[in-house]
Amino acid sequence: MPSTTCKAEVEEGSVFAPLFNADGLLPAIATDIETGAVLMLAWMNAEALQRTLATGEAWYWSRSREELWHKGATSGQIQYVQEMRVDCDQDALWLKVRLGTDRGCCHTGRASCFYRVVVNGQDGAVLKKEADRD
Repeated sequence: MPSTTCKAEVEEGSVFAPLFNADGLLPAIATDIETGAVLMLAWMNAEALQRTLATGEAWYWSRSREELWHKGATSGQIQYVQEMRVDCDQDALWLKVRLGTDRGCCHTGRASCFYRVVVNGQDGAVLKKEADRD
């Protein structure tokens, strides 16, 4: 991937020069192109990003397994990238994806990995599943 240190080129130019963190990773947020719902946050290394661009399907880097991860290769929950955006300083990606046939994303079987809400309670913050919310 090309790199540039010129702030104007990074923020306003046409060169795609992603800025990976010290671990060689870049956060990638995936949303459903049809509903706009946030599906997941994952990480990409340079190889995952290159494979995503080459195949049109989302590839990530699994930090827990320390390996390349083709989203949906085993679950069938393939994410077909319809649009990719980069933020202003090119250190985060936004993938707008079309989901596979089961419309799932999360390994828990849910449509999104963001299925719990943080709620302030008397004893501090607690988690409530969307269906359990008051």
